[in-house]
Amino acid sequence: MTPPQIVLITTGGTIACTADARGDLKPTLSGTQLAAGHEGVKVRELSLLDSSAMSLRDIDGIRAAIKEELADPEVAGVVITHGTDSMEDTAMALAAFHHDERPVVLTGAQRHWDHPESDGPPNLAQAIEVARSHHGVCIAFGGQIINAVGAHKVHTDELQGFAGEDAGELPLLAEAQLADAPNVEIIYAWPGAPKELILDAIARGVGGVVIAALGAGNMGPQLAAGVRYALSVGIPVVISTRVCRGSVRATYGGAGGGAQLQREGTISSGALKPAQARMLLIAALAAGARPREVFSVLR
Repeated sequence: MTPPQIVLITTGGTIACTADARGDLKPTLSGTQLAAGHEGVKVRELSLLDSSAMSLRDIDGIRAAIKEELADPEVAGVVITHGTDSMEDTAMALAAFHHDERPVVLTGAQRHWDHPESDGPPNLAQAIEVARSHHGVCIAFGGQIINAVGAHKVHTDELQGFAGEDAGELPLLAEAQLADAPNVEIIYAWPGAPKELILDAIARGVGGVVIAALGAGNMGPQLAAGVRYALSVGIPVVISTRVCRGSVRATYGGAGGGAQLQREGTISSGALKPAQARMLLIAALAAGARPREVFSVLR
């Protein structure tokens, strides 16, 4: 029996890299080379990028390619090979606009394709199988299946490089181009961080701010003063955490406490880490949705 058709969209990343004479990694492998030996896989080569170079326009291109391929009812699912550096960002963007029950699975590798113990081939094989049986947008990596919403990279080179948080389900947004949205910046909280970090971002014309806050969602009084100014001029401020695991909890009072800031109008990212919180805020702004309503369903 012929297996259901899977479309493999390739974008580059470590999974498509080989080492040159100096040992430097460069994306060189075609989608046809990656898919060799897999039955029922149609290849669509989109780009050969290191994902640290991925732009919002590139992500919009991935979204458009997925939509075009899923217009074919014979396609059972889509696999995307992608660099790990920004895989969580792209996964969130895809999940925010995915209006199809068929699966979209992202995968990649921590070790290049010609490494003697490359994780690329098994990760790709896993992703193709997941695309024939799963639903929604997810990451297949290191033997794990991780929901796109709440996914984040947790190790620079271990083979199980991603983890997930139970962040809930997203409301589906109206179709929109991410590249047309106003910019959103991530600002890290640290002891003594000044309000100018936010004021400078506003001067550059940002349309939203994500704070990678301390602990469960706190910051010093000076940075909090910048947050209050942003809110006063109508700029949405989402509070995430720079901590690797766990959710934002608005429990502390005081000038920079999460509970006080939430009462004054900040938005909790729930379990989303800063990169995914930023991407979801961009998606909401692009779609003309109210950020508070979009984030309110998260946990």
